[in-house]
Amino acid sequence: MGQELTIQLVSKGARVAMVDISREGLSETEKLIDSDVCTKHLLDITDHDAVMAFKEQVILSHQAVDGLINNAGIIQPFVNVNDLDSSTISRVMNINFFGMVNMTKALLPHLLTRPVAHIANVSSMGGFIPFPGQTVYSASKAAVKLFTEGLYAELKNSPVGVTVIHPGAVNTHIMVNSGLKTEEEMAQQEKSSSAKMISAQKAAEIMINGIERNKFRVLVGSDAGLLDKLYRINPKFAVNLIVKKMSNLIT
Repeated sequence: MGQELTIQLVSKGARVAMVDISREGLSETEKLIDSDVCTKHLLDITDHDAVMAFKEQVILSHQAVDGLINNAGIIQPFVNVNDLDSSTISRVMNINFFGMVNMTKALLPHLLTRPVAHIANVSSMGGFIPFPGQTVYSASKAAVKLFTEGLYAELKNSPVGVTVIHPGAVNTHIMVNSGLKTEEEMAQQEKSSSAKMISAQKAAEIMINGIERNKFRVLVGSDAGLLDKLYRINPKFAVNLIVKKMSNLIT
C-alpha cells in the first residue's frame, strides 16, 4: 500500500520521504518512481530514538515536510486471544499504534509551523467493527481511530488537517509482511478466492483524494462502507454476521 501511495504522490508532483523497515521494499519502490524527488529511509517506527533522528534527517533532506501518512501495519495470526502469545500482542500494538504515535509526535511540531499541512492515519474497517481471530489487530486499529479523531479535535483551529482512513479488504502484501503467508501462498489464495478485494492502486487513489479534500474520515472499498452502515444500525447483528463469515479462518 505504501508503494502505491508513493507512486501516486510522485505522479502528482510531491516529494516523498519513503520509510520502511525493509531495505528490499524501499529498493523495489525506488525502481518504480523518479528517485530524484524521493529519499528513502530505513526505519523501525517502534524505536522512539530512531524516529526522532529520522525527523531531523528528513527535514534536512527536504527542507520542509507538509504531510504525514501513517500507513505501516501488520495483522495477527488468525487465533483467539486465549491462544495469542504476549510477544505477538506487543508487536502488533507497537507497530500499528505506538509506531504511528512516534511518527506523529516527531513531526507534528514541524507540521504546525507550515502554512498548510496534513496528517492521515490508516486505521481499518477492523477499527470500527470487531473481527474474531483478529481481536488485538482490531484493538490496535480502534486505537488509531480514536487517536486520530482526538488529534483532529485538538488541531481543528490549526493549519494541520487530520484524516482517519478505514480500508476494507485491499489486495496488498500485509499477510506476507505480517509473517503469516509466503508470496507463493498468497498468489495461490488470490487465484482460488471468491472474495472481491479492491486493488492497492484504487485504494491509494481514494486515500489521496480524501486527503486532498481534507476529509475527516475516508472509507476504502464497498465492504468497509457496507459494514460501517450495518454496524451503526445494528452492532450485534453486524458482529454475528462477521463471526459466521470468518468461522473457517480461526485456528
